[in-house]
Amino acid sequence: MMIACGLNSMAADAKYIFYFIGDGMGMGPVMAAETYNREVLKNDKPLTMMQFPAVSWCMTYSANSPVTDSAAAGTALSTGTKTRNSMLGMNPDTVPVESVAKKLHDLGYGVGIVTSVSQYDATPGAFYAHVANRSMLPQIAAHAAESDYEFIAGAYPLKTAQQDFTTVMHDNDVQVVAGPDEIDKINARRIMLTGPEDGSPWNIGYTIDSIEGRLTLPMMAEACLSHLEKYTPGRFFMMVEGGNIDHALHGNDGGTVIKEIINFNDALRLAYDFYLEHPDETLIVVTADHDTGGMAMGNAKVKYEAPLDKFSYQRVSKEVFSDYCKAIARDRRVYRWEDMKEYLIDNFGLFDHIPVSETEESKLKSLFEAAIVMRNSEDQKTLYANFNSFAVEVFRLVNDAAGIGFTTLSHTGNPVPVFAVGVGSEKFTGLNNNCNLPGLILNAAGL
Repeated sequence: MMIACGLNSMAADAKYIFYFIGDGMGMGPVMAAETYNREVLKNDKPLTMMQFPAVSWCMTYSANSPVTDSAAAGTALSTGTKTRNSMLGMNPDTVPVESVAKKLHDLGYGVGIVTSVSQYDATPGAFYAHVANRSMLPQIAAHAAESDYEFIAGAYPLKTAQQDFTTVMHDNDVQVVAGPDEIDKINARRIMLTGPEDGSPWNIGYTIDSIEGRLTLPMMAEACLSHLEKYTPGRFFMMVEGGNIDHALHGNDGGTVIKEIINFNDALRLAYDFYLEHPDETLIVVTADHDTGGMAMGNAKVKYEAPLDKFSYQRVSKEVFSDYCKAIARDRRVYRWEDMKEYLIDNFGLFDHIPVSETEESKLKSLFEAAIVMRNSEDQKTLYANFNSFAVEVFRLVNDAAGIGFTTLSHTGNPVPVFAVGVGSEKFTGLNNNCNLPGLILNAAGL
C-alpha cells in the first residue's frame, strides 16, 4: 500500500529554499506567541511568518491514524508520502522513499538540516533516513553521515555514554564541531554541528532557561546559512526545525512554548532577510508537523481574558523546575515550604503578581510535602519528561492565570498553519495536506 499526493506543475525557479517546521506548532500556540508579541513585548509588527502573503491550513493525519506522530508527519512533509506512525523515510510497506532534500541535492543544491532537538530525531531524520522505526538511532546516524549533505546540526553530541558516532562520521569525511565555541573552526564541506558533550542529547535547552554556553536555534541557522553561502552559493535548501516547541507543548508549559516560538521566529527572520536580498530567487515555507497539546487561549478561570503578561514572571521551564524539585528532594538539607514559596515568587510571580488563594496555597503546600519532603508523588509522564505532582500544580496555576488551556499531553489531529513567501508561494494557499508540500516545493524549483 502506498499513499502519495499528486504534484501540480508550475513555471518557477527557486534557487534558495527555506523550509521551517515548528514541531507541534498548531495555530493555538502561534496565536498565543503573536498575542504575547503584540500585547506584552509591544511589537508593532506581527511575527515574521504572519506577515507572509500566502496563508493556509494543512491536514496532518498519517497512513494509519487521524493523529500522527512526528515520524509519519516528517516523512509526509519531506517525501510527499503518507506512512504509518513511527516509520521514517519509508512508505507503509517499508519501501524507502526519497525526500525533497535528497532530490534537490542530487541536482546540485547544497543541503542544510538544522534542529533544536536531536539531529537524529523524527523530523530531521525524515530528510535523510529510511528506517522502519524512529527509535533505530545507530542506523539513523549512519544515514546522516552517508547523506553527503553539507550541514546537519542538532543537540546530540558525537559521543554519549550509550553511543559513539566517531567512526561513522570520520569514515564519511564529516567534520564534527561541538557547541557555539567551535563554530568558527568549521573548515570542511561536510559539517555536523552538535551540542557540547555535557549537554542533553535530546535538546539544546529552552530559551527561557538561558543556559550559558549552549547553542540556540538562530545561532545554528545562521551557521548553516553562512556555510551554504560559502560552499553552494548558487542554490541551496535549508530545513530548520523548532523541535523544542514540541517538547514544551508535551509538558503543557505555556510560557516556555511562547518563548520557543519567538525564538523560532528569530531564526526565521534570518531567512526572511535573505529573501529580501533575493526576492526573485527565494522561497520560504513555514508549517508544523502536527499540533501538540491542544493549546488555546481562554479558559474557565479567566473566561474572556488572556493575560499573557503573567508569563513575563516565569524564569524557568517546567523541565528545569521539575529537575530542581527532584534535586532538593534528594538533598539531605531540610527544605521548608517558606523556602519554596520564596522560589515561586522569584521564578513564577506566584503570590506576588499572580494571586494564590488560601485553598490553592494549602494544596500546593500538601503537594510540596508529599513530593519533596516525603518523596511520595506519582509523576505526570509525558513523551520527553516526567514531572512530579508539585511541579504539575505550579504550572497549572501559572497557565490558568495567563488564560492558557491544554487538552492533552500528546498530539492532536488538528490542522496546522502554512505560511509562505517568495517564488511559488501562491501555490501554498487553500486547504493543503502535509504530503502536498514537498511537491509544491519541487515545482517552485522548476521540477
